[in-house]
Amino acid sequence: MIFGRSGTGKTTLLNLAAGLVKPTSGRVKIEDQDLSEMTDKQLSSLRSQKIGFVFQFPSLLPSLTVKENLSLPAIFAQRKEVSSRTMMLLEMVGLAGKKDVYPRQLSVGEQKRIVLARSLINEPQLILADEPTSDLDDRTEQEVMGILRDFNAKGVTFLIVSHNLQLIPFATRALQMENGQLADFDRFTQGKNIHQAA
Repeated sequence: MIFGRSGTGKTTLLNLAAGLVKPTSGRVKIEDQDLSEMTDKQLSSLRSQKIGFVFQFPSLLPSLTVKENLSLPAIFAQRKEVSSRTMMLLEMVGLAGKKDVYPRQLSVGEQKRIVLARSLINEPQLILADEPTSDLDDRTEQEVMGILRDFNAKGVTFLIVSHNLQLIPFATRALQMENGQLADFDRFTQGKNIHQAA
């Protein structure tokens, strides 16, 4: 988990990790694949198969039901058994009963949980999450982070960026970003173990 104030480069780091932008120096690799050397088609395939996204603001399509929103990435990826996996994920985030409603009928916390479930629909190995608990009350924040922790225990890797230091207990490793530099959280103020963010 990476912590830092607004404007320190957290979202840019996620965009680099997803291959959405290219680094001006250094390399970004996923499974020994240099993202800057991949074609747009290869990057799209990598993102659809191995990377899930949780954006800061819910990005659900208002004209689609919850189930349709959740299923969409799997349909684009031409995966099999989309309906059964969709319902399994809805049950895991506690919203199976909301499958036929529209995003406007959900609370902010429920929308966040649907976005989280959608990020997992293609069984990615890596989830990139930008402020996944912003705008949530304390109880809903704990629920969402508990879901993330459960999936992490099942083998899904999460790279989460946040400004909320109360999330530190959920992190298996905490880093801090300041002026485009990363360091272990407890050493940053001592100026030790600082690595240039690539």
